[in-house]
Amino acid sequence: MSALANTNTASLAQESRLQKIVRFWTLPVVLLVAWQAWAATLPADSPAPTPLRAAKAAVDLVLNGGLLIATVQSLGRVVVGFVCALALGVTLGLLMGSNRTIRENLDPLIESFRPIAPMALLPVAILWFGTGTPTALAIVSYAAFFPVVINTVHGVSRVDRKLVLASLTMGVPRLTILTRVILPGAATSILLGSRLAMGVAWTAIIAAELAVGSKSGGGTSGGIGQMMFVFYAYNIDMNAIVVCMVVVGIVALMIDRVFRAAERFLTPWRH
Repeated sequence: MSALANTNTASLAQESRLQKIVRFWTLPVVLLVAWQAWAATLPADSPAPTPLRAAKAAVDLVLNGGLLIATVQSLGRVVVGFVCALALGVTLGLLMGSNRTIRENLDPLIESFRPIAPMALLPVAILWFGTGTPTALAIVSYAAFFPVVINTVHGVSRVDRKLVLASLTMGVPRLTILTRVILPGAATSILLGSRLAMGVAWTAIIAAELAVGSKSGGGTSGGIGQMMFVFYAYNIDMNAIVVCMVVVGIVALMIDRVFRAAERFLTPWRH
């Protein structure tokens, strides 16, 4: 009976994985077929992107190494900007969540800047930092900061104050309270804010590289965003642009999955 039960369990697990794969690929395949059907109605000399042309452009970009280099450049900037935003956002979030005076003083400032789109600050960033990497990093850090700090404040404010007071009463050092009580209690919100921030940061870097590329006339700042600008402004290669867009989406999905896995690993009590 035990062997039969194990066999049935394994069969159900395999079927479940197969169903997940089918669900994951159904919509992309349908969209691809619809796109190809629409492309078949176009004149042969139409500049509109098609699946076959985009596939050829993808092969060319992969073989010449340009797509990989540009993607790595963008990811590197995102990671650096995200780390800066994470350090500042978590620090301020812990202070604001733990101290009402600090929260009341900083909250109006943060809420005043939060609605301002990162790209609205681009002219100021270019004026201060030029059209290179520092501007892109500034835009990414700004975009990623708000999800981190807001979720950190929310997480800290939800920590049971009785636990903190009990720890203080027993003479537990404040640093220990921070690392053993407050941070574990706020971990779920901090991780959620980090995942949202990384997604926003990836979106911001693409927009920043597109804009910086237009300001610098192509320039040398690099990145997949600027690669898209070059394909549009100089080559008008719509198929290559579609390839870049697909890569942007795939990287965004991978980032989300990595952070979800990190959440499950770091907060196992939630899963």
